[in-house]
Amino acid sequence: MKIMKFGGTSVGKPERMHQVAQLITKDVSEPRIVVLSALSGTTNSLVAIGEAMASGNREQAKELIDKLEAHYQSFIKELVKTDKLYAKAKSIVSEHFEFLNIILKISFSEALSKDILAQGELLSTKLFSVYLEEKGIDHMLLPALEFMTIDAQDEPQLSTIKVKLSRILQQNSDKKLFITQGYICRNSRGEVDNLKRGGSDYTASLVAAAANASVCEIWTDIDGMHNNDPRIVKKTLPIEQLSFEEAAELAYFGAKILHPTCIWPAQQQKVPVKLLNTMAPEALGTTITQEAGSVGVKAVAAKDGIITINIKSSRMLLAYGFLRKIFEVFEKYRTSIDMITTSEVAVSVTIDNGGNLMSIVKELEPFGTITVEHDHTIISVVGNEIAQTKDILSKLFDALTPIPVRMVSYGGSKHNVSMLVPSSYKTTTLQLLNKGLFGLE
Repeated sequence: MKIMKFGGTSVGKPERMHQVAQLITKDVSEPRIVVLSALSGTTNSLVAIGEAMASGNREQAKELIDKLEAHYQSFIKELVKTDKLYAKAKSIVSEHFEFLNIILKISFSEALSKDILAQGELLSTKLFSVYLEEKGIDHMLLPALEFMTIDAQDEPQLSTIKVKLSRILQQNSDKKLFITQGYICRNSRGEVDNLKRGGSDYTASLVAAAANASVCEIWTDIDGMHNNDPRIVKKTLPIEQLSFEEAAELAYFGAKILHPTCIWPAQQQKVPVKLLNTMAPEALGTTITQEAGSVGVKAVAAKDGIITINIKSSRMLLAYGFLRKIFEVFEKYRTSIDMITTSEVAVSVTIDNGGNLMSIVKELEPFGTITVEHDHTIISVVGNEIAQTKDILSKLFDALTPIPVRMVSYGGSKHNVSMLVPSSYKTTTLQLLNKGLFGLE
């Protein structure tokens, strides 16, 4: 079983959907489950519709719904050509936008917002199914809401997903091609919900693990993971092979092509993950496996929106249990810490979620003097066993002589050296590291 996931840009235009159909039928040596995101821009539009409804501005919500429906009406005119299948596609679009128009008359709630967000993936998969039908490609629409589940803590239930998915696949063993929705699922109350972090990539990885797939292919609009951010640095190179650990580090510390949550399910079942380019399917892309392939620095990633919290306390720092008490505050507010440094009189930690910042600071105040700094970026240098790589620190700091490095994390992971810098220095830091570590201008 092969899993193939296609993102919003890969299905965002009718001709792109046509291309996806060619890609998924190119190799029919094994059954395939194809995971689709919503058409590019759709989820943002649905979020805006929900926000307008939440604020009571139903007139604006109606305008947004009509605008989005017009986009889909134009889309299906180019997607299918026969009158019969066009009528079917038109009926699908009408059905979903009738639902969106009906909810304008209903009291807004969090549960309703999840129903609104689900429309994007439901539309993309149904319309893609219509196109496959027009092309005579045998397939089955596999509703994600029948097998994708999360628990009360919003965590996927992999064992339950495996049982439900296996049952459906066994009941349809004559089928070789399945189309399903990314992102959406049901929660512990049976309501429509979503995976939030990682979205459709997460779905693909979970499905790959549940089906014990031979490979999980993530198709995007870039040829694999690059050694640096191509949006900031002029010259970058794709990475041919990464270990799960290296990929997880890069994803967590800012590489946008893959979300960190997507690594874990595939890693559990040792399912290789391939990052491929829909626009250049012949490109090698990046393969993520158990093996790293080589030793040394492979890539640099940047994570923005970092907040630094400093706790200064000469009286309590060396006291037994002091750090535990600090960590318990962050645990209480479900806020993870990215980096930490300590000295005789101070502890500094970084977080990327300021939602509970005021409450955290208030609870930390009894431990000492608290100061908060905003607008920082974590720059992470990732590679297999780089903490043991000769001269890695000297190369790093030689490259970053002009940069005011605020914190350094070294030794916590053998695959990662991280530095905290003011966000205003992010671009310069990435460019200097590209030259100093990779010899690329």
